[in-house]
Amino acid sequence: MAPDSLQLGLLAAGGVVAGLVLLVRGMRGYLESSRITDTATSPIESLAAGEVRISGAIEAADVLLVSPLQSHECVWYRADVTESRGRDSARLLHDERSVGFRVRDATGSIRVFPRGARIDAPDDLHAATDPFGGDPPGLDLRRGSALAPTAADRGALVAKLLAVRPDDGLDGDLAALGGMGGGSRRYREARLDPGDVVTIVGAALPFAELADPEAADLSDGPAGAGTDDPEVAADLTAARLDGSLAPSADAAWGNAAIPGFGIGRPTRTPTLDPLARPEPAVEVASSDASGDASRFDIGPDELVVALTGDVPLLVVAGAPGLAASRGTDRFAVGLAGAAVSILSAIILAVVVGGAIR
Repeated sequence: MAPDSLQLGLLAAGGVVAGLVLLVRGMRGYLESSRITDTATSPIESLAAGEVRISGAIEAADVLLVSPLQSHECVWYRADVTESRGRDSARLLHDERSVGFRVRDATGSIRVFPRGARIDAPDDLHAATDPFGGDPPGLDLRRGSALAPTAADRGALVAKLLAVRPDDGLDGDLAALGGMGGGSRRYREARLDPGDVVTIVGAALPFAELADPEAADLSDGPAGAGTDDPEVAADLTAARLDGSLAPSADAAWGNAAIPGFGIGRPTRTPTLDPLARPEPAVEVASSDASGDASRFDIGPDELVVALTGDVPLLVVAGAPGLAASRGTDRFAVGLAGAAVSILSAIILAVVVGGAIR
């Protein structure tokens, strides 16, 4: 085969593969768009058990995540960093995580458990290093923990904003991104932040019917084993069998589980050594107590949204119309990819046929 024909054949083969990839993504976008448009939005206040579509603004539940590339507090992120050196490229980071959150519309709010969900949101960061190897605008690598507690009120948010952030060092795999690479890097990060509007299609069911609420409330995506780690699962099973696993946080932590204990403001009387100086319980305002309970306690009959064996969970950024249009646009690109794949296959067949003759 002549060099020109060989090069054309390789390009045609690449076109076939790329077109098929776009077609697969387009079909998935079409199916997601159809799921959204085929299900009517239900007000959260009048929600019934079964497959539902809800839309509203994200609210933080128990904890928040800190995104790795921009250090934004969020309930879900997906981050990728790739480095290119000449013809070689390597993926330096691929991390996806989510935590449980609430969605609020004009009628009320509902808790969402994201384990196993298909989450789709546009990139908040999509940039590359400049020609001199400098970091792109907006890059702020996470320092410290990937988890952040939720602030209960505006005063706490203001205090956190004004506080000086300690330099705890780059977290985990991000340490490898701290120095200059020697190649061109491309950074991508997509997030769902508190306040973002989302459309969710999934199953509404009583909280008591969740098989494993703790596992359903956290998803490490493809980057970590999370609660599916076999070693962790084996340790938990062994602890349950030998009775060393405490039945509740109060039993495991004792006085440390009492809010305010250790800073002289326990909300209930702690159990102390008779010779120790007792700490009187501090009354907590009923409004504060009820607010905390609503954030952390879920009644067994309260409806939540989660993945079930029969109903997959889909979370898409934007109101229903915008969420459906994103899938439709992806389907249009997929059709173009199919055309490219067919044309490339014809060219490849001609090249291969000519070489054989």
